[in-house]
Amino acid sequence: MNRQPLAETKLLHLTHRERIAWHDHAEQQLVYPSSGLLRVSTRLGSWVVPPQRAVWLPAGVAHAHQAYGTTQMRTLAFPASVNPHGWTQPVVLSVPPLLREVIIELTGRPGPDPEERADLRRIALRRLRPAPALRFHLPHPADARLRDVAALLAEHPGDERTLAELGRVVGAAERTLSRLFRRETSMTFPQWRAQLRLHHSLTLLATGRSVTATALDCGYRNPSAFIAAFRETFGTTPAAYQRSLTS
Repeated sequence: MNRQPLAETKLLHLTHRERIAWHDHAEQQLVYPSSGLLRVSTRLGSWVVPPQRAVWLPAGVAHAHQAYGTTQMRTLAFPASVNPHGWTQPVVLSVPPLLREVIIELTGRPGPDPEERADLRRIALRRLRPAPALRFHLPHPADARLRDVAALLAEHPGDERTLAELGRVVGAAERTLSRLFRRETSMTFPQWRAQLRLHHSLTLLATGRSVTATALDCGYRNPSAFIAAFRETFGTTPAAYQRSLTS
């Protein structure tokens, strides 16, 4: 893992599936994809970050990024002493129109002048508001057997094997795995798998995959069931979300 010398205020243009390797910063960092989709991973889990959201990364927290679709990744850096909400772990944030415009202004061109930039950064800090974290966060289990189960399902989210069947593959009893899922992720196994499938659907839709194909790839029996689950979790339809990635 690399220690980056400075968490800069900048704009990066990332191609589909482009990765930024594990690293950390001595500064606080606000990461915002103004287009495309970004997956932010830490040791505790991963966050999917669409254009209506940003993520606050506290100083010293190791993280990695991966883009889905053509992605504009905008970052604002703040001194480690600047942490108005006292966050010690990554937090997914809502990005209302004013905050979006402030971030774009700060990362889009060399100006404005230093005094105006300082004013804009103060506005950005005042506008930081947490979004419902459960919708965008997928906890990573620590137990080796759970990690094996998670890897199997991450590779094939539509896998319909039961926890007992997966347990036979990784060498653990269903009851043991069920207990560990609750303890390490604060979710039941069905809840965790449902969250994984929805997270995977976000990345597929970001690449232009159709709603029907995404539903089937993620293990839903029909598009209607997928649309209902997506709307309940993210507050919008898959098609509307897909349009928002390039708007």
